[in-house]
Amino acid sequence: MPKIDNMLAILWMLRSGKKVTAQQISEKLELNIRTVYRYIDTISTSGVPIVSEPGHNGGYSLLNHFVEAPLFFDVEEQTSLFHAAVFAEEAGYYGGEALDRAISKLSHHSNQEQEIKVNQHVTSLEVISRLRSPSMEPLLKELEQGVAEGYSVNILYHKSGEKPLSERLVDPYRMIYWNNKWYVIGFCHLRNDIRSFRVDRMERLMPTEIKFNRPENFSACDFFVKNLLPTIEDKEGIMSLVLHGEKSSLDDICQHWFLGHYVQERTSNQAVFLLEKDILHTYVPHLLLPYNTSIKVIEPVSLKKRLIEVLAELIEFHQV
Repeated sequence: MPKIDNMLAILWMLRSGKKVTAQQISEKLELNIRTVYRYIDTISTSGVPIVSEPGHNGGYSLLNHFVEAPLFFDVEEQTSLFHAAVFAEEAGYYGGEALDRAISKLSHHSNQEQEIKVNQHVTSLEVISRLRSPSMEPLLKELEQGVAEGYSVNILYHKSGEKPLSERLVDPYRMIYWNNKWYVIGFCHLRNDIRSFRVDRMERLMPTEIKFNRPENFSACDFFVKNLLPTIEDKEGIMSLVLHGEKSSLDDICQHWFLGHYVQERTSNQAVFLLEKDILHTYVPHLLLPYNTSIKVIEPVSLKKRLIEVLAELIEFHQV
């Protein structure tokens, strides 16, 4: 371990507020005890107030006012960082070896009491996510670099259901993680407009030396959500969807990423939505079928008929 890391590790051990002997430091960091003394002297010379107490019950400690210096994390802060790392890894975050090194340092530089408490909290959390492709990690890393430094990227991209690949020059504004998928929001030079691109549909990505300026006050989140949710422009084509059923099922439907934006009224056993007719008869039936008899369509009658049609189509398709 580099010298600076060993000295930082010593500071972390002293941060507990308890006396720590040179022998304990030597064993913890696997250092020669003479090296420990040399590091302690170097740290003290740099201005860190280390108190040395000789004798049987002696050891090293820090003055109280230095224990709370911003350099150190308390147990809750350490736990939060570990938890964030777990979520980041399961989301396919590209940190890889760098993230592992950071977490390793955080663990290694903790005193024994902190280490025990942090491990108790960290082992209580597990995150289950969909399988992700390791091949996406270099793409995510390069995209993030482009976003941070403001340079354009060339991508070889295919849309859903389209086999031909298209080459795009994109100014990456922001990256978004949504519904277990990574997206980049940016200006597409081919379409001369801001677009969103799914990272898992990129076959190749090449950085360029072209620099760009991101629009002021641009919100990738607002852009992304707006494009996910169709705007209701034709007021005459709007219909009410009234559902009656179990509270838990209605809660689930009202929290749906799409329908949740169109809730108008809600009681313990009923929910009312305002939707366009086309959406109501194409998308909504497939969304409601998994709820079986836990919910019931009160209106419109046309949706009831459409549900029966969809069920009939499924029965016919699966008949032996």
